Amino acid sequence: MIDLSKKSLRAYNKNIVMMPIPKNYLHDKLILLLLSSNIFLAFVCTALLFLRLNIGQGGDGYIVEYRSNLGISALKYGGIVTILSFAMFAVVIVVMNIILSVRTYHVRRELSVAVLAAGVIVLVLTIIVSNALLALHS
Repeated sequence: MIDLSKKSLRAYNKNIVMMPIPKNYLHDKLILLLLSSNIFLAFVCTALLFLRLNIGQGGDGYIVEYRSNLGISALKYGGIVTILSFAMFAVVIVVMNIILSVRTYHVRRELSVAVLAAGVIVLVLTIIVSNALLALHS
């Protein structure tokens, strides 16, 4: 079992320094609100993607690109993996926002709030775009 109370972990013959979480970070109500909204929106994004996929009906026919210079054949179709990359994108956004927020909190609280608020905006846009692409599924 891993003891997370240590300051560093030993992995691959290197010491990995654990990122210290500031004392007031988890007591800040606005930070907790933005953290929970980021996690909730990422969950909604992945849940909507998995619920709207037609895995049993084949993996092709999902619109993944639009190129206006191609005229009539402006839509490019792809597989399920391309659509599932939206779910992976949402998870990466949440993880990176949390890491950046923790690291910037001791420098300036407002910067940490701005990072988390930007993550909320990006996740909302991800939900809108992925649902728009799934609505056009042929």
